[in-house]
Amino acid sequence: MHRLASASDFASVYSIYMHEEVVPFLGFDPLSKEEFEPIFASLVRSNSFFVVELEGVVKGFYRVTRHEGRANHSAYLGTLAVSPDEKGSGFAFSMMTEAIKNLSAKGILRVELMLEADNPRALAFYKKLGFVQEGIMRSAYKRSNQAHYIDEFFLAKLLQPLLGGINV
Repeated sequence: MHRLASASDFASVYSIYMHEEVVPFLGFDPLSKEEFEPIFASLVRSNSFFVVELEGVVKGFYRVTRHEGRANHSAYLGTLAVSPDEKGSGFAFSMMTEAIKNLSAKGILRVELMLEADNPRALAFYKKLGFVQEGIMRSAYKRSNQAHYIDEFFLAKLLQPLLGGINV
């Protein structure tokens, strides 16, 4: 079940977000619960942060940001993670398929996301879902425990054929 996150989801989200297999690929280095509280509160206040439950337990989450103005047909997916205990279970595929279906029902025609270049498993996963790499942001990401910067891939999926694509 996909639903908007609430304050009562803090412990579940924190547990997934700060898991050693997950935190390297999200926007913050490991944080204490106290340090994470304002970040989580901001996500909940956004009214665009969803948790996904399996048998009543939060197993994943994502944030949707719909673009404004002329790009209103597009949405950005971020702060996206799945509990490591669901690795290989098909949960992530199901979660993303349902999220995309929900976005399409709201008139979204294009879904975008960013992905760290050092995450080949996730790149293969998103390509399986039909996302296409559209660009690279060089040295866009840096973990505090590493000396080097990491490129990020910009991926997108068109939910239906769109007119346009004129290159100048």
